[in-house]
Order: sequence, then C-alpha cells, then structure tokens
Amino acid sequence: MSGSEIQKTRVINELRGFIRKLLQDPKILEQSLAIARQQLTEGNSPAAMARIANEISDTTSVHIPEDPAEHSEADKLFLELLREVVQEEQALY
Repeated sequence: MSGSEIQKTRVINELRGFIRKLLQDPKILEQSLAIARQQLTEGNSPAAMARIANEISDTTSVHIPEDPAEHSEADKLFLELLREVVQEEQALY
C-alpha cells in the first residue's frame, strides 16, 4: 500500500467510527448543531471553530482535540459540515 492509500484507509476507518458513534447516540448531532448555531453568531473565525470543538468535546462523547493542529481529517470534516449547515440555515432566514 502506498502512503496515500494508507492515509485514505485511516480516514475512512476514523469516519466509520465517528458515524457509528452518531448512530448510537443521535443526540450528538442535535447538541453539536446547537453549539455551532450559538458560536457561529459571531462569525466563523478559527477561534469560533475552536470554541465549537471544545464545547462539543465537553458536552458529548465526541472528542475533538483542543489544538486545531491536532484535528484529524474527520474532525476537520465534521466541523466544516457543521459550519456549512448552520450557514445554510441562516441563509434561509
């Protein structure tokens, strides 16, 4: 396996574990979206995204490292999707 294939396999496995956690506890999505809505009222700065990650880690079974430099690809994808969903919601109103 090449390095990129190993990386892809690692990301897929991490996403599978994350999706499993969401399926086992659907409240994680509700809580995460509520946190993102609250924090993104002040814009989507890196500081706001860090606060979202920290609050999700503090209030759910999802652990996102405090330091953005330590975020995995799955962490980054989840935070990015939260931001997109909230921005789309705000655009509807």
